[in-house]
Amino acid sequence: MIVPSTEAPISINLKSAGGTGITLRAETAEEFADMIANGIHIIVDAVKEVELATRGTVGTSTPVTTMATMPPTASSIAAQFGANIVETGTTIPAQEYTQPTQPAQVHSLGGRNCPHGKMTAIQGMGKDGKPYKGYFCPAPKGSFDKCKNQYVNMQSPDWNTFVPDSVK
Repeated sequence: MIVPSTEAPISINLKSAGGTGITLRAETAEEFADMIANGIHIIVDAVKEVELATRGTVGTSTPVTTMATMPPTASSIAAQFGANIVETGTTIPAQEYTQPTQPAQVHSLGGRNCPHGKMTAIQGMGKDGKPYKGYFCPAPKGSFDKCKNQYVNMQSPDWNTFVPDSVK
């Protein structure tokens, strides 16, 4: 999750056993620690009230029938702590990737394959200034089933016969 720069730099997402989600935010570690130390019992009580209210009961098994007996809304409780309510049951869809319909072709020039097809052979210089050569899965970056990179060891005979598809 990318947090916009207008939000507090420290946050924690909580989810109760009943499925209620709350996000707590603070500007500093001290502010966050104080919020937790001084307000955790209030947060726990508020979440219990919200969960009881969403099931149609407040503190007892009596159904909620009037606005006068309604507890505060989850949003108002969360706002007291500078938090936001996270809707339950909603998900952020993962980046979709459809596997090729044709089976991966095996290339005879020393290439490697993975379940997603022909791996891309790349060589370059790492951030540490050392050269690298390796094979990289063709699945989109961030795909949940993306295969691990397969690096070629410098002492391996494959190092000298490596033919890159790309140089970085």
